[in-house]
Amino acid sequence: MKVACVGGGPAGLYLSILLKLQDPSHDITVHERDPEGSTYGWGVTYWRGLLDRLHTHDPVSARAVDAASLRWSEGVAHVRGDTVRQHGDQGFGIGRHRLLDILAARAASLGVRLEYGHEVSADDPPGWADLVVAGDGVRSALRTRHAGHFGTRLSTGRNPYIWLGTTKVFDAFTFAFKETAHGWIWCYGYGYAPDRSTCVVECDPATFQGLGLDRAGEAEGLALLEDLFADVLDGHRLLARPSAHGGAQQWLTFRTLTNRTWHRGNLVLVGDAAHTTHYSIGAGTTLALEDAITLAHALREHPALPDALAHYEQRRKTALLSAQSAARYSAQWYEDLPRYMDLPPDRMFALLGQRHSPLLPHLPPRLYYHLDRTAGRLTALRRLKRGLGPVLARTVHARTLASRERSQNRMAD
Repeated sequence: MKVACVGGGPAGLYLSILLKLQDPSHDITVHERDPEGSTYGWGVTYWRGLLDRLHTHDPVSARAVDAASLRWSEGVAHVRGDTVRQHGDQGFGIGRHRLLDILAARAASLGVRLEYGHEVSADDPPGWADLVVAGDGVRSALRTRHAGHFGTRLSTGRNPYIWLGTTKVFDAFTFAFKETAHGWIWCYGYGYAPDRSTCVVECDPATFQGLGLDRAGEAEGLALLEDLFADVLDGHRLLARPSAHGGAQQWLTFRTLTNRTWHRGNLVLVGDAAHTTHYSIGAGTTLALEDAITLAHALREHPALPDALAHYEQRRKTALLSAQSAARYSAQWYEDLPRYMDLPPDRMFALLGQRHSPLLPHLPPRLYYHLDRTAGRLTALRRLKRGLGPVLARTVHARTLASRERSQNRMAD
């Protein structure tokens, strides 16, 4: 099969790896419009479940990704001068540039052609390919040309945010919430390299305007944010880099993208070209790689291309339902942030961990917290009873046998 992957992001590169591993005779080219070695963004996050799946499908690239990642197993929240630390699942951070380098090197070693600085026109897609994979991001030109067919829908969030870097290396997934005269502003930070962390800053529109961030130049805006989060940054600087389209990095509002269908003829969507989920759940890279895994499996199991693409779409759209729901409620939690900030910091942090719940927006936060704690105690009690059940049964059985034996001995006497 001849395959053209348009876009050299995680989905396109990993799909090319998996297809070559399935059949080395596949003729695969990855077209990336940007020059080799250039990428935009800082670090990306993923969790243990993804790493396990990567080891299953390609141990070589998985070991390289694992070795290049930073790890944490705690979350930290800084609120009004208080610090709350909680243990959680193991998370990983890796530089986007490093991840793409690993995947590109692995793809090239398997015989995939990588063409950098090569933008594929939507009016002239690769006619030689049996399969064209649109992995060219949320602004996908290939998808946009047929937006009516795909049923593309975009909804824009309310809060402005900016994606920054810092030389402060966080030892845990870190949240910091700062109250200003104009409202709350907060950041998420996580390490991804020995000398770098990602730092995403977000606030509501009123705070954004009240602080003057809507009018500040890049240097002035960074200085203001460094001052606001000085205690969290420990004197380290915030870093900006040029955006993907030139110029200074800009404040954005998140765009949630969905499509009614993900394929048209021999064209199929993957990654952000097919779907986006709010950055606050840290799932974008994971979902893109899982798209690649599912598409490769469908192409192996279904020889007819229409059947393979239909199977891929159905499997991924079903699998995405929980992540998309979590992303919606997570974004809403931050948009409704003030309703949680009167809680004690430990309780606010507990509800931050519950922000994916569809019930939380409809209950008073204090009531939800107590209900959740009660449910947690009941669950723990049920688990304890299940664990102790066999032990208690064996103890009772042993005591019953011993009692019978004593009775028999008395009767014999």
